[in-house]
Amino acid sequence: MLFYVELLFIFLRFWFLEVPTSVFKFFIFLNKSFIQLVSLPLLIKTFFRPWKNEYREGLVGFSIVMGIFIKLFVILTDIFMLLVLLSLEIITTILFFCFPFAVILLLFIK
Repeated sequence: MLFYVELLFIFLRFWFLEVPTSVFKFFIFLNKSFIQLVSLPLLIKTFFRPWKNEYREGLVGFSIVMGIFIKLFVILTDIFMLLVLLSLEIITTILFFCFPFAVILLLFIK
């Protein structure tokens, strides 16, 4: 009987302490990789520069305006995709924590 109680505490420590910390570290790595993949810091840093570094005479103003327009669209799209990713991570975390309770609940429902 003592073995089963100890096994329960091992499972609880694993499910509610060890795995969430590992998953949280993975989510941090995933978010950093996603932000670098879509070049969000670079787009923000070069927001007021011309698109494709077009510095020919007479085209500088147009290139800057076109760069702002395109970069604004790309930045908004990147932020939307990042919010979708974050919401999927939150939903996954909530479902992960609810899973043991759902299994116990299903055992006692006819």
